[in-house]
Amino acid sequence: MLFIKLVFESLKFALNELRVNLLRTILSLLGVTIGIFAIIAVLTVVDSLENSIKASLAFIGENVIRVDQFPWDFDDPDYPWWKYMRRPQASYDEFEFLSENLEPDHYTGICIFAARENVTLKYESSSYGGTILLGSTYGYSDVYEVPIEKGRYFSPSEINFGSNVTILGAEIASSLFGDRYPIGREVKIRGLKFVVIGVMKKQGENLIDTPSNDEFCLIPYAGFRKLYYSGPRWGIASIIAVKGIEEDIGLITLENEMRGLLRIKRGIRPIEEDSFALNRPEAFADLISNVFDVIGMAGWVIGSFSILVGGFGIANIMFVSVKERTHIIGIQKSLGAKNYFILFEFLFEAIFLSILGGSIGLFFVYLSTFVPTGNLELILSIKNIILGLGVSSVIGTVSGIVPAALAARLDPVIAIRSN
Repeated sequence: MLFIKLVFESLKFALNELRVNLLRTILSLLGVTIGIFAIIAVLTVVDSLENSIKASLAFIGENVIRVDQFPWDFDDPDYPWWKYMRRPQASYDEFEFLSENLEPDHYTGICIFAARENVTLKYESSSYGGTILLGSTYGYSDVYEVPIEKGRYFSPSEINFGSNVTILGAEIASSLFGDRYPIGREVKIRGLKFVVIGVMKKQGENLIDTPSNDEFCLIPYAGFRKLYYSGPRWGIASIIAVKGIEEDIGLITLENEMRGLLRIKRGIRPIEEDSFALNRPEAFADLISNVFDVIGMAGWVIGSFSILVGGFGIANIMFVSVKERTHIIGIQKSLGAKNYFILFEFLFEAIFLSILGGSIGLFFVYLSTFVPTGNLELILSIKNIILGLGVSSVIGTVSGIVPAALAARLDPVIAIRSN
């Protein structure tokens, strides 16, 4: 009850200060408002950019290990690409070997796929030339998301026999068929007819120029090999992808198991290095996070100067408030008010004023999320709201503690005699 009473008393005094000295209070709170706006606005943009870029890279999967020819190494200035060029590409035999020998409890999906860009699809007199043709085995939907809006996914028999069936992206289906129902219609790929059995949900444009489901055309892996050579060397690269389980933190168990099995399959001796690369999407995510951490730090530095000014402004208000209410403090103490009561009264007032300034800054950030930004969707997260209010509370506490302590230590006799 005492805490609630103190909060309401502080609120009443703070509101009274706002009403009596409105201009002075607004000018003093301006620093906190600008500081919180600068910090949270930068963090909001950074978080939104990071989420949008990661969403744009969703095609490489999450919790996925890929068997590639080239390793993803973004820090090596002397990347030995000429050495990796001599490595064999992943093969269908290796895919089958992993499927048969990996522990079932260590993964949730496995597939092999190959892709070719800028393939032209034709339907009657219409054509679409920006297609990413992707041939995959049945487990592709277990490793990567394939959101079917119309029709269905491949059946195991269609995959095994390399049937001429396809699943189209929304943009391809719209360009080729318009308002006509696409399921059951035939499209031509390099002269071969493929029956449309499914259409994926529309994904929309990505923030960065990365492949989108809207431009994908999925066909069985065996059907892809009818159209393009995908061999161990010099053909279109095939990639084996395995999706791990959440309990395998960092996919360490799965990676070690895959490495051991692939070394056995390729006959690599213990003293020889791997002739393959096990890549994970986390490499991209870590690179992106490191870049945005630097940008976020810059936002903190910029906003800290404004918050520092705002903190001095609130401290100034509290010193003036203590001076103006010295007589009232003396009366309160003469009536039995304890030192901690006076301390909390002024400290809560400083915190309230700081939170008020921070809330105004957060409100301006919220308004900025409605500004059109193209493909970037700005979202003020709960985490940033809590952070903004938390920083405001800390600033209020630091700015108000000294004036509140001075008020609490006033001698009641001297204080009551002041004018």
